[in-house]
Amino acid sequence: MPVPFNMPKLGLTMEEGTIVEWLVPAESAVVPGAAVVLVDTDKVQTEVEIPDGGRLVFVGEVGSTYKCGELIGYLLADGESAPAAAATSAASAAPAAVAPAAVAATAAPTVPAGSAARGDGGRVLASPYARVRAKELGVDIASVGGTGPGNRIVAEDVETAARSPRPALVGAAAQPAAAPVAPAPSAGPAGWRTPVAPPITYAAAELARLVGLDLAQHTIRATSPDGRISREDVATYVRGLLSGGRGTGPGPSVAPPATQEPTAIVPFKGMRGTIATRMRASLQDMAQLTLMMDVDMDAVVADRQARRARGEAPSFTDYVIAASARALRDHPRVNSQVTPDGIALLPRVNVGMAVALDEGLVVPVIPDTDGLGVVELSKHTARLAEAARTGTLKLTDYEGGTFSVSTLGMFGVDGFTPVINPPNSAILGVGRLRDDVAWSDDGSIRRVKRLTLSLTWDHRVFDGAPAAEFVRTITRYLDDPSTLD
Repeated sequence: MPVPFNMPKLGLTMEEGTIVEWLVPAESAVVPGAAVVLVDTDKVQTEVEIPDGGRLVFVGEVGSTYKCGELIGYLLADGESAPAAAATSAASAAPAAVAPAAVAATAAPTVPAGSAARGDGGRVLASPYARVRAKELGVDIASVGGTGPGNRIVAEDVETAARSPRPALVGAAAQPAAAPVAPAPSAGPAGWRTPVAPPITYAAAELARLVGLDLAQHTIRATSPDGRISREDVATYVRGLLSGGRGTGPGPSVAPPATQEPTAIVPFKGMRGTIATRMRASLQDMAQLTLMMDVDMDAVVADRQARRARGEAPSFTDYVIAASARALRDHPRVNSQVTPDGIALLPRVNVGMAVALDEGLVVPVIPDTDGLGVVELSKHTARLAEAARTGTLKLTDYEGGTFSVSTLGMFGVDGFTPVINPPNSAILGVGRLRDDVAWSDDGSIRRVKRLTLSLTWDHRVFDGAPAAEFVRTITRYLDDPSTLD
């Protein structure tokens, strides 16, 4: 009997997928494991493999969105017929270009790396959204090198070609350059093509088309980790317009083109993309303010010297983390997060420590920090810092943070404005340990060791006076390091 082929669930958060392209002809024979359809999940475009072999009949249509588990095709054995409903749908689900490698017993042609593959009749193999972007950016699709599966052209290839001042390579060697594209006004260096819109998923573009939203006239904020405008971003914007507002607001403007030919492009993806998304969301969603307060560290310096003589080696940051953890216990409003129900006061104090890596910043967490003495705490921070730098942190090392401490003192920085790590309500910045002067009770001047603490807090959760009291509590613990055992 016919075996249903359903829209797969490709991740825990995936709820639906859009068929971008069928990779095999309708009713072709396919083998188990063959890639048969390209699906846009609003996060990535990915090929979906068929679990069984047989003759594949399409039900899902290119450009349409289906819930996970919803029928998009049938696998038939020899002599079987598709259900009547499938036959009607299959007629309108004409595939785009065919990738021969997905068809059983058909060898894939050898295609030079970086060039566009071609299907029957010499038609360039490109995803539908790549063709849309090529038209938007004025790029000749035939001049673009493909990096997708089977060297098909994907949207990113088109956008790369649009930014490049040089003609793309086609095949194994460079072809004659296409006619130059006239740069738009204020488009940067001559010959550069400038994207008219930020990257957008195929599903988002289809929704905008269906509701009649001209993307060139509206600025929609992208919330996906990869920086693309998702279908939900468009839906949120449209709901805002219908409610009488301005959608999601003006959002960030499209970045201007480079004023010089760059030596390299660092894409907003991976760790850098995640940091960019989280920090932008942090600043947009919270009312963040920062105050700075100096703390005398003479007592800590003396205590640390005594401990080092005993073979113990806590850092100055360890002392600040230990003092902050105890202050969080004394000021539960700071150890909190904003929830749909209100301000949630959290029972456990789990301080995260920011560690700078070449790729970005990571914040591993020390569980139940307020119960650790400064020496025991130093063992945890040393382990986490080493694991961060060697790439051996576990997922559990990142979970459950309620407050963060970030240090820039090693770079000679005194005070700065740290950005809150969501969903925390505050973060503490630690400056350099420096020589300073202070007045003694008898009016004489004395030298002291001092550093600056910078607290950024969410003003929705607590006000300036409680914020100052919290930092003063930290300074009192540092004035008497014996309280940190």
